[in-house]
Amino acid sequence: MAKKRIPVVIVAGFLGSGKTTLLNHVLRNNRGVRVGVIVNDFGAVNIDSMMVAGQVDSMVSLSNGCMCCAVDVSDMDDMLDRLANPTSQIDVVIVEASGLAEPRNMIRLVLGSRNPHVVYGGLVVMVDGEQFEETSARHPDLGKHVTLADLVVLNKTDRIDEPRLGAVKQLVRDYNDRAPILATAHGRIEPTLLFDQEPGRDPAPGEQLTLDRLLLDQHEHCDEGCGGHGHLHSSYESVDFASADPIDPRRLVDFLESRPVGIYRIKGFVHFAVPGQSRKFEVQTVGPHIRFTSTRWESGEERTTQLVLIGADIEPEKARAGLEDCIVSEGEDVDPGAMLGVHRYTVTA
Repeated sequence: MAKKRIPVVIVAGFLGSGKTTLLNHVLRNNRGVRVGVIVNDFGAVNIDSMMVAGQVDSMVSLSNGCMCCAVDVSDMDDMLDRLANPTSQIDVVIVEASGLAEPRNMIRLVLGSRNPHVVYGGLVVMVDGEQFEETSARHPDLGKHVTLADLVVLNKTDRIDEPRLGAVKQLVRDYNDRAPILATAHGRIEPTLLFDQEPGRDPAPGEQLTLDRLLLDQHEHCDEGCGGHGHLHSSYESVDFASADPIDPRRLVDFLESRPVGIYRIKGFVHFAVPGQSRKFEVQTVGPHIRFTSTRWESGEERTTQLVLIGADIEPEKARAGLEDCIVSEGEDVDPGAMLGVHRYTVTA
């Protein structure tokens, strides 16, 4: 089994774009996922009415299992070591960047981390839909930040009308022609867009529910009985793909490297058709970042390819057609050298 690697998601955006609001929302709707948080800012950060003092190197354990650390950016690796280690119970780390932070430097810190237990989970850039046209004109660097984004969250869309929303979306798309653009209000995004939901378990008789379990139960109950008011105010899409026939590795890597617009994450398992290759490959992508992990097929496990594509404004038929083009036809020979592209992105299990 592949070693657990904890995704580190960077949330950036200009002052007032809604980063902390999004973080609070994700923490309250964590679906049982244990979230570690590194706050790259100073001052007091209000997380669900629980005040976390923004002192350098402070660490506070919240009652729902979340960790919050307020650090100077130069201490990133030290904080990752505290949150992600062989005994860690954290499932994902979210870095809330300062409104004045340079996202490129923060990406480099995560990608260059010496910690073997973490993996880059993508750059989410928050955009204030009401103010972006004006602030990007006054601060050209904001456009550069959007260019780097793996996912753009266009926030505060409840404050602008449809024609202006279209104009702001087009401005964002002019800066970044590939990343999904997720329009929302109050930072409400579907958390499973950023990380996988844990299967969880039912409590034993007499066992006290944790706060995150109580919040999840409350959320599910409201979704079912609150007339829809509990539903999140953003939409995202997932596209499933499965094939009993094997996949050509070279064509799959080409697809992943030139992924269709709107896809943020791809995850699943792949069965490659290569002579002498009998391993099962797990694939995880975020934006343009691709990672394969070589694993074993279980005894009796059916060797199939199963992938899920997650994002916004995906063209499902186009995405499936691109993956179907990767299927090896009956009688088609595959060059063993085609695995070189996969190996380039493969990490040691």
